[in-house]
Amino acid sequence: MAHVASTSTAPRLLGGSAASRAASTAALLAVVYGIWAAGIARDAGPITTGNVLLGVVAGVVVGAVFMGLRRAAPRLPRELRAAAWAGFAGVAFGYLYSLTDATILRSVIMSLAVAGGVFALMFYRYYTSE
Repeated sequence: MAHVASTSTAPRLLGGSAASRAASTAALLAVVYGIWAAGIARDAGPITTGNVLLGVVAGVVVGAVFMGLRRAAPRLPRELRAAAWAGFAGVAFGYLYSLTDATILRSVIMSLAVAGGVFALMFYRYYTSE
């Protein structure tokens, strides 16, 4: 069986396999999330070991959960897949929002709003593409 060559003439912005692109996306997300969490916790004060440790741990956790979800999500039905991404986004946003010294009720309401929006977007994407 002969393989058909790609007919696309558009250059690829990211080379490599899907796994390497997912790993680089997870690494970038982890670095940005960690820096953001450390910056919020620092609150314009001096950089401390606790801030750096918080940023590193938060970034590693978010990157690992992102990679695990990327690996597990394709095996889920579209409703659960959308709910999983919504839960991930809601928890990630809620944690960052809680670092701003907002009340727990406000953090929960904001993270539920973000999770609801992500669920609607992801469900629409999966429903129209499958």
